[in-house]
Amino acid sequence: MTHAAYDCDVLVIGGGIVGLSTAYAITRTAPGTRVTVLEKERGPARHQTGRNSGVVHSGIYYRPGSLKARYALRGSAELADFCAEHGIAHAVTGKLIVATERSELPRLHGLVQRGREHGLPVRELGPAQIAEYEPDVRGLAAIRVGTTGVCDFTAVATRFATEITASGGLVRYGAKVTAIDRRPWGVAVRTADGVVVRARTLVNCAGLHSDRVARLAGDDPGVRIVPFRGEYYELARPELVRGLVYPVPDPAFPFLGVHLTRGFDGSVHIGPNAVPALAREGYGWPDVHPAELLSTLSWPGAWRIARRHWRYGAGEVHRSLSRSAFTRAVQRLLPAVTEEDLRPSAAGVRAQAVLRDGTLVDDFLIREAPHTVHVLNAPSPAATASLPIGREVARRALLRARGAGWRPPAVESGHCV
Repeated sequence: MTHAAYDCDVLVIGGGIVGLSTAYAITRTAPGTRVTVLEKERGPARHQTGRNSGVVHSGIYYRPGSLKARYALRGSAELADFCAEHGIAHAVTGKLIVATERSELPRLHGLVQRGREHGLPVRELGPAQIAEYEPDVRGLAAIRVGTTGVCDFTAVATRFATEITASGGLVRYGAKVTAIDRRPWGVAVRTADGVVVRARTLVNCAGLHSDRVARLAGDDPGVRIVPFRGEYYELARPELVRGLVYPVPDPAFPFLGVHLTRGFDGSVHIGPNAVPALAREGYGWPDVHPAELLSTLSWPGAWRIARRHWRYGAGEVHRSLSRSAFTRAVQRLLPAVTEEDLRPSAAGVRAQAVLRDGTLVDDFLIREAPHTVHVLNAPSPAATASLPIGREVARRALLRARGAGWRPPAVESGHCV
């Protein structure tokens, strides 16, 4: 095909923070590249990006050498600079990770060691020192990580979209992808309104629907997205919490547990838990999508998770259905909180990739195929790490486009790294 026969060079599916960061990175590293983003919603960041706790993670939780660790450490600093440059709400607050039981102390010490391996400013605290930072929080011991903060991730994603269009790219909202046809020259993508977009390379950043989009492209993702809903409450007495307070995470799960988060607007949110969602966008128990639920139940890995972790899951469901049970869980960290202090807030759904054997994928997962790059697992800290993730996905996409016979100047000169 001639250059004019393509509608764009790189086509990104998904207008969350990772998809928009990828398109933004392409416009920065390979100027002149024609990039289009298709997003099925009427605006950016309507799902995982806009429905999380807004925390900019330090990287302390993540295994040294993992993509999560590398990108979170780099991304948190870059994100602070980006927010300062564009006037986006952001604050570096630090956070406490608090052990409330003796059995958690070895894991807390392990986090201290990991933080030091990463070069993070980590301070160990006793009960009296905890009270200096958080007078109403109780614990046997804690660590303070100074580089954690909060951010308006929806504003970041919106700014990415603005920068993309200012650089000549196109962001189309209300453009749900219904079909993908891969050809020797590239891909043709059809949207629900009948529009066909032809591109040299397709980037799949569809989040909750990333495995489905991979299959539409004719690729076997090797994973199934199993959605977990995280439910939040807003604290009626925000003066009880000064900053960010987390429990010691359970290493068996890629979830960080119910935490207390003072946002950039001064409000305090408590959550999330982790319960199975009955739809990919199942933000409440009444939200049921039979076909999507069947997709989850037909995946062997989902049953293996259920058999392996049914006690943990039952506890999460109980706390979802019982505000008093949720309150008791929060009181381990914040004894003064009462059931009346918790006001329901918007829930989020985590797109958790699960292998056939029931393994929860615990790192970012990016796979490639002819003319395609699939981002199949990008949970927290993906928003924190969005700038370096975007550059990495952009690098792979531009190399794929080069394989289709195009020579992006930035790739040829070695700038896209």
